[in-house]
Amino acid sequence: MAFRVIDPATGRTVKEQPLDSEAELEARVRSAVEARRRWEGWSFEERARVLEALAGLLEDDADRWGRLMASEMGKPLAQGRKEAEKCAWAARYYAEHGAAHLADEPVEVEGARARVVYRPLGVILSIMPWNFPFWQALRFGCPALMAGNAVLLKHAPNVPGCAAALEELWVEAGAPPGLFQAVYTDHEGAGALMARPEIRAVTFTGSTEGGREVAASAGRALKKTVLELGGSDPYLVLADARVEEAARVAARARLVNSGQSCVAAKRFVVVEEVLEAFQEALVAQMRKAVVGPPLASASTVGPLAREDLRDTLHRQVTESVEAGARLLLGGEVPEGRGWYYPPTVLADVRKGMPAADEELFGPVAAILPVGSTEEAVQVANDSPWGLGAAVFTADQALGERLAREELEAGIVSVNESVASDPRLPFGGVKDSGYGRELGRAGILEFVNVKTLRVALEE
Repeated sequence: MAFRVIDPATGRTVKEQPLDSEAELEARVRSAVEARRRWEGWSFEERARVLEALAGLLEDDADRWGRLMASEMGKPLAQGRKEAEKCAWAARYYAEHGAAHLADEPVEVEGARARVVYRPLGVILSIMPWNFPFWQALRFGCPALMAGNAVLLKHAPNVPGCAAALEELWVEAGAPPGLFQAVYTDHEGAGALMARPEIRAVTFTGSTEGGREVAASAGRALKKTVLELGGSDPYLVLADARVEEAARVAARARLVNSGQSCVAAKRFVVVEEVLEAFQEALVAQMRKAVVGPPLASASTVGPLAREDLRDTLHRQVTESVEAGARLLLGGEVPEGRGWYYPPTVLADVRKGMPAADEELFGPVAAILPVGSTEEAVQVANDSPWGLGAAVFTADQALGERLAREELEAGIVSVNESVASDPRLPFGGVKDSGYGRELGRAGILEFVNVKTLRVALEE
């Protein structure tokens, strides 16, 4: 049995990746356990040097990694280069700050010397998606390894080349062989890995449905999990917003990675006073996108990663229009090879339509009209997801209050788009999952928070 890798720009099969046998998976687990034992004895300074070397390798060959992403999942080349460079940023962040994040913490207690220490858990199983094939694997991998853990990466079936490249990069950077490994297995194989005693925790990024399955399997084995799941991020455009700037940011946030991002802007909740102006401005911005082959320098929107994803997206658009949404731009499947879909804008979107109730994983913007700021917050929160959100308003104090107190999300921005940052915790609430990546919170997810007490001699 093997995974087929299909070039999304042409629809042609470019590679078949055989799945690991049971014996191969067994050997990978044993290798990870042994490598972690060695790695745990390395000082923070020694681990940091590996992360620094990894950052250099990512930057030096950013074009190569961008081309690999383009060939396997269709990411425009310039965006793939930036993804590799962002991974380098994360590696350097944890190289510089990991030791401080994990430093012992003295606690004053009576009659004893007490402190909290942070120790690695062991081997972590990482189940990652295809849409940011380097970033999502390394935004977890860098802090996990800096903390002293090992990683088995079960990547998405359509990006085995990216998985193999990441394994090779860690070895080239100086990590012990086996410390970060790609495993090639299916859902059943991943479930069997979760049940193994050598696997101490699981991190998963993907759909809400997939997260439920992973949480159930990990729960039966009593394994710690971190889940970063789907999202339908609302961007609120209030009556006093700078409409042209809001539309510019909105279009960029909607089209990032050709619209295939859990944390991309998806629902634009717009107050009536600026509705018409925002619609016109957003359409104008979306028209500027250049749809084309991912390796073409002018392309800003590439193909969707799989044919079924395009089919689902078009079904959501069609059913929303049939239910009363207005098509302002796009909405037609182009002829020819590849799984392209045009930048699309839907107006008059309301609850009950797929564009309002489902996650749109592609370059489709849904505009939901509301009558007031209060209604905007209500509509924004009326979603099973809670990953990111944004507010556009001239009243910064109001925007900050809504972001802090009203909007149900793990990440909220005011007058800018939502984005991950190595320095800040990243994750969601509700059906968008639990736990955090990045920042200090991210490195603390996969450690044993151990309490030490030493009685004082009388």
